[in-house]
Amino acid sequence: MIKLKQLKGDDIVINADLITYIQAHPNTVVTLQNEDRVVVEESMDEIIEKVIEYKRKIYRQNTKGEGE
Repeated sequence: MIKLKQLKGDDIVINADLITYIQAHPNTVVTLQNEDRVVVEESMDEIIEKVIEYKRKIYRQNTKGEGE
């Protein structure tokens, strides 16, 4: 899950695994697998970084204890 801020100022948490694509019109639009669209304040690059950090965190949790 990643936390973003909608253009109107409200925080929103979305499942990063459900993001289909991100577009920058002038505003950043996140499109989910169910075709829902969310307009957010963050740039495409900021969202990509949040998704990468989320995936790293999940990977680390899933690999803890392996090889012990």
